[in-house]
Amino acid sequence: MFALFTNLAFAAGTVLIPAGSHRVFYPLSPEETEVWVPAFRLDVTPVTNAEFLAFVTRAPSWTRGQAPALFVDPQYLSHWGSPTSLGGALPNGPVVNVSWHAARAYCRAQGGELPTTDQWERAADATLTAPTGARSDPQMTARVLDWYGRSGDAAPGTVGQHAANHFGAHDLLGLVWEWTLDFDSQLLSADVREAGDEDRSRFCGSGAASATDVADYASFMRFAYRSSLKASYTTSNLGFRCAYSP
Repeated sequence: MFALFTNLAFAAGTVLIPAGSHRVFYPLSPEETEVWVPAFRLDVTPVTNAEFLAFVTRAPSWTRGQAPALFVDPQYLSHWGSPTSLGGALPNGPVVNVSWHAARAYCRAQGGELPTTDQWERAADATLTAPTGARSDPQMTARVLDWYGRSGDAAPGTVGQHAANHFGAHDLLGLVWEWTLDFDSQLLSADVREAGDEDRSRFCGSGAASATDVADYASFMRFAYRSSLKASYTTSNLGFRCAYSP
């Protein structure tokens, strides 16, 4: 399923991700190893602290202390100096400590939506010079796995610090983890195994052995991380970016 967007007014800071096939990490069946991802636009970088501050200034119901407890946990925007000031947080750093609900509200306010997992993975599979191949590139895999092992050690730096990939997007890998619209559609938990929903069965039963590439540990880490989240969760290394209609 892909997000549909209407009444869009996306900013200049987006790149076009052309339509193309995407190799599914956990297929529902041996025949579903690839899915077609329609063209969409994606933010060049993760949303920054300054951008999110501008949003909560316009929408005070999403400030820290005002956002409903059902939608955000106690750590929501805890790295800011106050509900309406950044304090020591870098203006051009990726906003973190933000829940799925808050991230989605931001994207909708911009006329967009959080990218689906297929959209995000399609964009992230681009190398510096080609539209696909990052998942099978040994050097890229080594760098990503090294970052995944260290991602909670320190606050992230500024956005745009990594070279743009083939599509022109920065920081999809190596700066912060990122929310996706359907982050909870593929889960490892026992609770979801008991639910029996077909879409959620991709991670269940056969586990990693059912992956299209059992050596693709970086993708497994991303899907496992997403499976640990709930929509109200916030962490110091989880941010987001928005997607838009082309």
